[in-house]
Amino acid sequence: MHLMEKGEGENQTSVTEFILLGFGDLPELQILLFLLFLVIYIVTMAGNILIVALVVAYQHLYIPMYFFLGNLSCLETCYISTILPRMLASLLTGDRTVSVEGCMIQLVLFGSLVTTECYLLTVMSYDRYLAICKPLHYGTLMNGRLCLQLAAGSWISGFVVCRIFMCLMPQLIFCGPNEIDHFFCDLTSLIQLSCSDTSQITPLIYIFSFLDAVSPFLLTLASYICIIVTILGIPSTTGRQKAFSTCSSHLIMVALFYGTIMIVYMLPKSGTWTALNKVFSIGHTVVTPLANPLIYSLRNREVKEALRN
Repeated sequence: MHLMEKGEGENQTSVTEFILLGFGDLPELQILLFLLFLVIYIVTMAGNILIVALVVAYQHLYIPMYFFLGNLSCLETCYISTILPRMLASLLTGDRTVSVEGCMIQLVLFGSLVTTECYLLTVMSYDRYLAICKPLHYGTLMNGRLCLQLAAGSWISGFVVCRIFMCLMPQLIFCGPNEIDHFFCDLTSLIQLSCSDTSQITPLIYIFSFLDAVSPFLLTLASYICIIVTILGIPSTTGRQKAFSTCSSHLIMVALFYGTIMIVYMLPKSGTWTALNKVFSIGHTVVTPLANPLIYSLRNREVKEALRN
């Protein structure tokens, strides 16, 4: 719907709940989808919690890379829990309604956790950059204090975004329609449904999107360009393979996370593209948290040893 300026004296919403259409256009697959996403949720939670437990319990994992991995796994348990429980309830009961307040809470939590993940992935790429490009100085540069500061900075950045969203979202007024053609409360959809003046909110959203998503991605990309150049400069094939193996798991996570986000926000938001948009949204909201423990446990020797123990 077209955006309209908020009327004089209008101080509350006429819409009290939204309808998340989700996968409601596939009624014959509701139970199958419920079972599929339930298994994914259980495996994701168990896998990420196990990695956190391993990082805490085993001293040979007390190094920066696994400290950041523990933070990422802790984040993924929160990240997927903002989306999947509500979607599972909808698939099981058929009730696709969510209150305006509940929708806003989901949006705020999701936005803050996405921001934290962007910065954590950047911090992990910087850690790999130091390990591969400056190995002689790695122990000195990536000390315990810096690890804590980088991890804390990532979480604080998400908290800042949370506070900003909490200030911006109450300015959105909803008069109807109230259907969101997605399986979670997407920011773009809410802005399109709002009948208040969003001319001041929209530029702020673009600014913070650049600061909290595009900037971390560019920093991560710069780190990996330096890493690849350094690896190509290693004379022996064995040396190149060993160096690449130390960052391959993280590189897969970065490609999966940013790749699906880019596709989602580049696709048109209407027409026949809507279904494709939802499919790719599953990539960064569901598949990435699931892939994190699988990739690191299957491709990492230290983690596999800790699991065997």
